[in-house]
Amino acid sequence: MATSVSEASVEYLTTTRIGKKGQITVPKEFRESLGLRKGAPFAVLRLGDGLMLLPEQQRFEQLCQRISSALVGAGAKPEDVLASLPEARKRIFARRYAAAGGSGTSAQKHAGARHRR
Repeated sequence: MATSVSEASVEYLTTTRIGKKGQITVPKEFRESLGLRKGAPFAVLRLGDGLMLLPEQQRFEQLCQRISSALVGAGAKPEDVLASLPEARKRIFARRYAAAGGSGTSAQKHAGARHRR
């Protein structure tokens, strides 16, 4: 579960330098404690004169929490959300593949056959 902003603490960790190619090194102990591996994606946010680095997993968890809170606040029940998925899937498929031949493409027919099984 993501830590909310009100639960988060600000603490000084370390000082690092920007390398020749603009790379920043995150010390090993912090990579390990946060479960970060080589190639881990980060969101870079500008806050006034500073930067905030957020591992993408944390950003995703925060987004999920915000969506969950919005759905609960709107009174949506899990079964209502799940029931809306087939229609939402159809709309997304039509929008994505309309330029590649519109509705009725073989890929869409195949996808429909999969859902009828």
